[in-house]
Amino acid sequence: MNLQTTFLACELCPRHCHVNRLQGQKGFCGETAQLRVASIGAHFGEEPPISGIHGSGTVFFSGCTLQCDYCQNYQISCQHLGAMTTIEEVGQRLTELYAARQIHNINFVTPDHFFPYTCAIVAYVRRQGINIPAVCNVSGYQDVQALRAIETSADIYLPDFKYADNRLGERLSHCRNYSSIALDALAEMLRQKGFLDSAFSNDPVTIARKGVLVRHLILPGQVKNSLDALSMLFLEFGRQLPISLMSQYHPIPPRQGSAMDFPSQEGPGVGQIPDMQRPITREEFQKVYDHALELGFNQLFVQYPEQQDAAFLPDFQQDEPFQGNLGRG
Repeated sequence: MNLQTTFLACELCPRHCHVNRLQGQKGFCGETAQLRVASIGAHFGEEPPISGIHGSGTVFFSGCTLQCDYCQNYQISCQHLGAMTTIEEVGQRLTELYAARQIHNINFVTPDHFFPYTCAIVAYVRRQGINIPAVCNVSGYQDVQALRAIETSADIYLPDFKYADNRLGERLSHCRNYSSIALDALAEMLRQKGFLDSAFSNDPVTIARKGVLVRHLILPGQVKNSLDALSMLFLEFGRQLPISLMSQYHPIPPRQGSAMDFPSQEGPGVGQIPDMQRPITREEFQKVYDHALELGFNQLFVQYPEQQDAAFLPDFQQDEPFQGNLGRG
């Protein structure tokens, strides 16, 4: 993927903003062609086949092509915290991290708008003789052509499938036709890599090296969206699709005009969703979990509501954004 031509009229995500990021223009993601990274480190908040015992070598990029109203990483996705850097600097940091911690993989979080850089960073690390998998930790809202361009640089995809309800996707993530775009993207990821290889292992410490694991975050008050999302995934890809059911939703400070912004005591206005100010309930989780079992999904990673860990709520103003990573590995 060519760094120069790709950013001339950007089509890296389905929004196809066509801005010239090389000249400092910004599309929806809010980033120019300059590489901006918020954090690099060993992360232990992923599924066991990704985090393992030594951690996942995670690169958190600034900016995002969705900027969901409820994003826990809002400091970097929406407020654009982070520092300008280079391919060589990121590659060297990952090389040093591998030498010090024996991280299991390189994990790019929300990388779509910087896909050309992720390819170059992977190439840099591999030139150092480090052949660990490269993970693309993405929203599901990906452009199929962009995915094809990174096929040889990506080994594992961790896509979300957030919405069956496109109206909900438009309200919370400011995108149209999320479900159809995401299903096409998932089909391309699965064509490239197949199901996550370690999902079929009975060994709890087996580390993934290739494949796709689809994540779904259960949202408060939106059980029907979750039930329909699981049904869609079953109909499209079958019961052997590895799925991670996540209960980690946590209310964040509302941004002005978002679905979580309540400007007065009179209650929510148009586009505002009161349930978004609370965590999910055990009852909501149970309905979604039961439906996954009824559909016959047999490769499930499950995060129960009582397993929510405040130590993995990030603060990207700190040197280590996740307190839960301290003292690990």
